[in-house]
Amino acid sequence: MKFEVYETSASGNKLNRINEFQTSDDKVIITLKPEQKLQTISGFGGAFTESSAYLLNKLSKKNRDTILKAYFSKEGANYSLTRTHMNSCDFSLTNYSYSPVEGDKNLEHFNIEEDRDDLIPMIKDALAISEDGFDIFASPWTAAPWMKDNNHWVGGKLLPEYYDTWALFFSKYIEAYKAEGIEIWGFTVENEPHGNGNNWESMHFSPKEMTDFVEFHLGPKLEADGYGDKIILGYDQNRGGLKEWVDEMFRDEASSKYFDGTAIHWYESTYDYFPEALQYAHNKAPNKYLIETEGCIDSQVPVWKDDAWYWKKEATDWGWDWAPPEDKHLHPKYAPVNRYARDIIGCLNNWVDGWVDWNMVLDRQGGPNWFKNWCVAPVIVDPDNDEVYFTPLYYTMAHFSKYIRPNAKVIALDNTDEDLMVTAAKNPDGSIAVVLFNEGDIAKSFKIILGEKSFDVKINEKAIQTIIIPE
Repeated sequence: MKFEVYETSASGNKLNRINEFQTSDDKVIITLKPEQKLQTISGFGGAFTESSAYLLNKLSKKNRDTILKAYFSKEGANYSLTRTHMNSCDFSLTNYSYSPVEGDKNLEHFNIEEDRDDLIPMIKDALAISEDGFDIFASPWTAAPWMKDNNHWVGGKLLPEYYDTWALFFSKYIEAYKAEGIEIWGFTVENEPHGNGNNWESMHFSPKEMTDFVEFHLGPKLEADGYGDKIILGYDQNRGGLKEWVDEMFRDEASSKYFDGTAIHWYESTYDYFPEALQYAHNKAPNKYLIETEGCIDSQVPVWKDDAWYWKKEATDWGWDWAPPEDKHLHPKYAPVNRYARDIIGCLNNWVDGWVDWNMVLDRQGGPNWFKNWCVAPVIVDPDNDEVYFTPLYYTMAHFSKYIRPNAKVIALDNTDEDLMVTAAKNPDGSIAVVLFNEGDIAKSFKIILGEKSFDVKINEKAIQTIIIPE
């Protein structure tokens, strides 16, 4: 049987093609079951943020083009699903809104001028590079302070008198971006509706408040304006709260009509992907999207040009310092590559159909970020010296985005080694992509069985591998 193997490893492989395998007799058995099709893939990718776009504009044209091609060309990671922010977020240079005039209920002064220097050019250039194209969904962190009960960028709630204005805001955004040649695929209703500890832009919703806003304001408004085909994803925060949110979002036919799916983040744990919560969300709305819309190595200044660090359990997240005592066990030290690979495979094996990283590009400090909320991105740059560092996280993402394409079907499989994480999907072209992650310190040999055919492969220790089996 013909097949291709690509590996990224702590030993130095970076999506390298592997042609020779010295396998042992003691093999893990992986049996693929393509006849058992599960969820349909919506895509993989990252977020266009003002911070990333600003940094790209500070680099030489050569390095700017190199990064965009690495993310969006067929030769690169070929990202297919992306996110951006409406109004400012923590990874903006300042606080800003597209509705700056207080009391402008009809949004006559709506404008996207703040996006013209950096964000819009980055998106346009990415679209020009991408042969297959990609979907973009947008997320607001907050409405302008004048629409909120606390009159502040951080925290507070949308005043009921501005529910219709805020619904109009989404419609105006679609129109403004369409005028720039950028089609918006859909939205999450609100980034992190529980808030973020009152640190940066946020706006709070309860499950009922968000569901009522979507059912009675946002959904009907988009429909009336001819945008009823735009995707609306509810929730958009950590997985532990999924049950109460999907119960409310999909409470009846009237609310379910406007919610196209559920958005989730990963910050509740560095290792647990909450399979039971994901299963519950899928079973509640089996024909709806379930998309991981944000994840990153947070509360961490990036390590520069040291690939080995990304494979070592030295990183800590926000919960290392700030999680309540009863949740500390969810936030141990971890290896960044492990966190990505474990979570993506765990998600795919529990009905998640899309997985979107956070910032595509950050600087050596982990910004710029007006709140100084430093994080890591797959690509780190030093704009002062015009240098670019593709971290192992970039190659980890590419193992999925490059080889599992939109409209692929995740397929069932049997795996005899619970310590070897495996997922598989059948692409629209008939090929099957199998992604494996070996977190351990020992290389493993395994046999893949597909119908009456089989073949033997070996995966190195601390490695992620993608195997492509042609139709």
